[in-house]
Amino acid sequence: MGSDSRPVIGRVALLGMTVAAVFDLPNIINGNVAIGMVAAPAFLLVTILYFVPFVLVIAEFTSLHKDAESGVYQWVKYSMGGAWAYLAAFCYWFVNLFFFASILPTVIINAEFLVFGESRDLGRVWTILIEVSIFAITTWVSTGGAKWIGSVTTFGAFAALGLMLVIIVASVAALAGGVRPATEMSASMLAPDLCSLASIWTFVGALAWIIHGLGGSESVGVFIKDFKGGVRAFVSTIVIAGLAIGLFDATTSLLVNVFVPAGRLHLSTGIFQIMEAIGVWVGVPASLTARLVAFILLAASLGSLMIWTSAPVKVLFSEVPHGIFGSRLVELNERGVPWRASWLQLVIVLPILIIPALGSDTLDGLLRVVINMTSATALIPPLLIILAYFVFRLRFDGLERPFRLGSRACGMAVSVFLLLVFSVVFVAGTLPVGQPLWLTLVYNVGGVVVFIGSAMLWYLRYMRRLRRSDPAAAAAELRPNAMGPVG
Repeated sequence: MGSDSRPVIGRVALLGMTVAAVFDLPNIINGNVAIGMVAAPAFLLVTILYFVPFVLVIAEFTSLHKDAESGVYQWVKYSMGGAWAYLAAFCYWFVNLFFFASILPTVIINAEFLVFGESRDLGRVWTILIEVSIFAITTWVSTGGAKWIGSVTTFGAFAALGLMLVIIVASVAALAGGVRPATEMSASMLAPDLCSLASIWTFVGALAWIIHGLGGSESVGVFIKDFKGGVRAFVSTIVIAGLAIGLFDATTSLLVNVFVPAGRLHLSTGIFQIMEAIGVWVGVPASLTARLVAFILLAASLGSLMIWTSAPVKVLFSEVPHGIFGSRLVELNERGVPWRASWLQLVIVLPILIIPALGSDTLDGLLRVVINMTSATALIPPLLIILAYFVFRLRFDGLERPFRLGSRACGMAVSVFLLLVFSVVFVAGTLPVGQPLWLTLVYNVGGVVVFIGSAMLWYLRYMRRLRRSDPAAAAAELRPNAMGPVG
């Protein structure tokens, strides 16, 4: 069928899809825990300075491939060649490894609240054993391709959205009814602490949490090909959506402190603290509220865990060239899942689960370490995309495409600004204040160096073999697609 059979997306649909792809209540609460009410203006600022221009960068890359679907690998390879494209695709999977370390403790917490009505201190050994057991079970389920996983994920996502609406409606109603907020909003509460180098470094590192909370923009920019109304309408809609998301996130970040004071929320139990306080305000027992919220969040977290256990592995092997990984490793089962790679992923994740647990005395401390590392490493893939965009505007700006992010100078200025911001925030997030030095060196720095270093060594091994067997194919692999075929 021709391209006319593609679905057409209007302004309202794009606005809704953008908000749905980006808005995430746990990330908003995490931002509030990290830097208090300062998270509110930070969400708004990051949305304007990062989310909107990055979506437009993705839109420009997508418009270059108007007759075919495209993804991260194709975008980066277009201007920088196969080596950088492989690294970008690998980093999207690599970041997911730390996501497992951050979501598995959450699954345990949700299960504890469902069973006991409160969080229990299980200790390091039991926490590690339960995390590994849960991940092994979800790996087994996801590689089997269970059809009900999607239903669980959908229920959890919509129910979690309902929790967000409850918080907003209840907070607004309480304020309208004369309830005095637990923390009064003031200019001093909304301003970051910049009195010392340590406080500045902490704030900059926390911006990684805020940026991570606005993840999902890659999935929005690709809709430029399906948008009804033209390029100008797409740009204006994205700007409006970005402003709406920023205001939405900022407002929600403020409202979570209507019932619970700023500085009192915990990473491990923040959502339960808020919902229990709302429940008490409307006359519902705290234990009942906690169990209901736990049921919803457990479904959402388990569904998300099962989806992400197999999907990123499958995407990685579908994007990178055949031959980089062994045929047995990438072999698909009857459900279309690379089952050996999924089980190897379990083995790789084990030290990522164990090391931070050994370096943390509390569950809150564990979550701070793993969420911080998840947020910091999540900056690497978009950083590579922005670098590829800078190279594209520098070397190949004359190529025709239906959409451009301003002039060549404008596009390069935007990419340089984002590269500088991402680089500084990544370093600050990777080297946090107050974390044990050994944990920072082994887990944060070591994790990045070992995984990315291993990935590039494996790619160099592939290229050596390819040069011996097919020199022309090796040259084509490293050549940016924007330069056209060799010869």
